[in-house]
Amino acid sequence: MARDTSDHTSIGSIGDLTDYLAQGCKPEAEFRIGTEHEKFPFFCDSHAPVPYFGEASISGLLKGMQAAQGWEPIMDAGNIIGLAEPHGMGAISIEPGGQFELSGAPLESLHQTHDEAAEHLAILKTIADPMNIRFLGMGGSPQWSFDETPKMPKSRYAIMTRYMPKVGSHGLDMMYRTCTIQVNLDFSSEEDMRRKMQVSMKLQSLATALFAASPFTEGKPNGYLSWRGEIWRDTDNARSGLLPFTFNPDFGFKDYVKWALDVPMYFVVRDGKYHDCTHITFQQALDGALKGEVADWEPNMGDWANHLSTLFPDVRLKRFLEMRGADGGPLSRIAALPAFWVGLLYDSEALAAAETLTRDWSFAEVQALRDAVPVQGLSAAFRGGRLADVAKDVLAISRRGLKNRARLNAAGKDEAVYLDPLDEMLVRGKVLAEDMLAEFHGAWRESVEPAFGAWQY
Repeated sequence: MARDTSDHTSIGSIGDLTDYLAQGCKPEAEFRIGTEHEKFPFFCDSHAPVPYFGEASISGLLKGMQAAQGWEPIMDAGNIIGLAEPHGMGAISIEPGGQFELSGAPLESLHQTHDEAAEHLAILKTIADPMNIRFLGMGGSPQWSFDETPKMPKSRYAIMTRYMPKVGSHGLDMMYRTCTIQVNLDFSSEEDMRRKMQVSMKLQSLATALFAASPFTEGKPNGYLSWRGEIWRDTDNARSGLLPFTFNPDFGFKDYVKWALDVPMYFVVRDGKYHDCTHITFQQALDGALKGEVADWEPNMGDWANHLSTLFPDVRLKRFLEMRGADGGPLSRIAALPAFWVGLLYDSEALAAAETLTRDWSFAEVQALRDAVPVQGLSAAFRGGRLADVAKDVLAISRRGLKNRARLNAAGKDEAVYLDPLDEMLVRGKVLAEDMLAEFHGAWRESVEPAFGAWQY
């Protein structure tokens, strides 16, 4: 998230919180695609991570991008921590370990998504080249230890860094040593939200398997295809993972609000200062727990929006739905991830087919799949077969959905072209992480150093 929200509107009732989510409903004609992707900056000569301060630095990259694009700087305690397009058409932010993120504009087609990512990377290259910096497209940091990883001067991250070790074993790894590709998609009604939430929650582990690209940690294989997927199994389970209540046939906005109210907060922002609120839930804040601790102690709608941004389920509900299961990867995957989900969720025929395929999948089955995928990937067992068999069916549904959308590029190709790398992968029977491991044990001669060349932007 590029910028924490400031909205001083008072909260009159729990209904206001539900209404906040419901206000995301929009006509299908106004549906958009918002894609986010993160990458690891590194120095070309040493493969060392890039620090925040200095001439060749994260702050230098941000200032260079500001000059190149004219976007507005986002500041935190005097430090530049991101950029915002002046008309709300995208943002650049930094993750805790210096991961460089583009939060893309709300776009109408996947062709625009692909072009947006390519343009961003091209502009960034002109800024990074004089600094001898490149960017790594993988889901997990393959070489640097936690201590070697730089720490960004962002107030919310300081609060999270103190809190994470109290609630899970992998929270700091999640913050500092992972990258993701994510897509944000719209809904037209509460029912439409429910249908999309249920399908995507059930299929999120398939996305983790298809996009698995984090098989190394600190210079050697870590035993996982998606180390990032494993990390999310024990980061902060009060706010992460699968949500059982979303499987209910009458799931709605109020159910998500009820869950969110009972999750510990991270912070509130008052007069530009971040106040640690990890000791209370949002419900307790509503009940007056911050009285005497913080000026303007009553929570407001900005606090609610920020709280929603600190919840990390596999599919996150805000005024849109966020698909959160995929590892970071190369440009082809930055386009393939939104293509996968748009094909399934933005076409009525495809959504109905995906619902039919997954309708009787139980929570226990989906949880078991989520537990198996980080190690086994598409080889994970499911209902007498392998997840790879399910993948073929789901990709066929997604491809049909994209063809039905009939959004053509200048060459006359529809959006299904962006699924080609996933189909090719299934034909070969290997995901990116398995390709990386094969190279490690072969041409790379048991070293992860060549990964910085092979998978760089």
